[in-house]
Amino acid sequence: MEYITGTREFHMEEPSVVTLGKFDGRHRGHQKLLWEMAEVKRKKGYRIAIFTFDMSPSAIDMETTQRVITTNLERKNNLERMGIDYLVEYPFTKETAHMEPEEFVKQILIDQMNAKTIVVGTDCTFGYMGAGNADSLYQWKDRYGYELIVVEKEKDDLRDISSTYIRELLDAGNMEKANELLGEPYAIHGTVVHGNHLGGPVLGFPTANIVPEPEKHLPIFGVYVSKVYIDGKYYGGITNIGKKPTVEGVSPVGVETYIYGINKDIYGKTIEVQLLHFVRPERKFDGLEQLKVQIEKDRDYGMEYLKTLSE
Repeated sequence: MEYITGTREFHMEEPSVVTLGKFDGRHRGHQKLLWEMAEVKRKKGYRIAIFTFDMSPSAIDMETTQRVITTNLERKNNLERMGIDYLVEYPFTKETAHMEPEEFVKQILIDQMNAKTIVVGTDCTFGYMGAGNADSLYQWKDRYGYELIVVEKEKDDLRDISSTYIRELLDAGNMEKANELLGEPYAIHGTVVHGNHLGGPVLGFPTANIVPEPEKHLPIFGVYVSKVYIDGKYYGGITNIGKKPTVEGVSPVGVETYIYGINKDIYGKTIEVQLLHFVRPERKFDGLEQLKVQIEKDRDYGMEYLKTLSE
């Protein structure tokens, strides 16, 4: 996949089938769009291209902007695994935000991305104040010579599958439903860093600590059964997300995982922690001994839960 980011100066020579959006979570609704694009590629040979914006922490106000299910890097990795040919992560600036819808279509989708087919959902909006939509694209298709495919929303019963819906499920700790709508387990990526060194020496449970990106939308704080992807292999795990309220001092939000059956040094490695099941909310214990007893219970529960998945 060719990853175009950090620049507005690019040009795609090959004809493309294009869609646009945040692609936050790459859920089943997004997958429906991508399957439609794959069919266009099969029939016409166009390259599959996705247009989205670079919404990095430096580009947005984290106090007012909604956090994301997948970070920019996670989104890139997800789309690459799906066989996307181009991912355009366009800089989001004041100039871009004030671009009129038709100007956006002509300048970016047609002139720069060489779009011959545009695939969008029924709720697609673009351009200044979101004034452009699927009807606008239909109105301009003959003028700019592209085919338009509008895809109906994917639904869960009567509700549209959306990133907002999935964030609500994460906030409630409903990982099974969130993962069903995502089409894959919700995951947190990060590099293993040193923690407070209580896990192994003091509590007897060595853990892998990662610090999530500030824009990452995390589920409700607490303990989860998990799977951990390290060096091409999956391991079972039990993961705590939160601020470690039993430990004295102020702790940043962290993701701490006890990994079953691993006995090698993984400091500095990038791992993927997939959350499968919510066990219990985060709580403050009276002391480290009480915490240790609870961790033993969580560890045993996680092992039993993972066994049920393999049966």
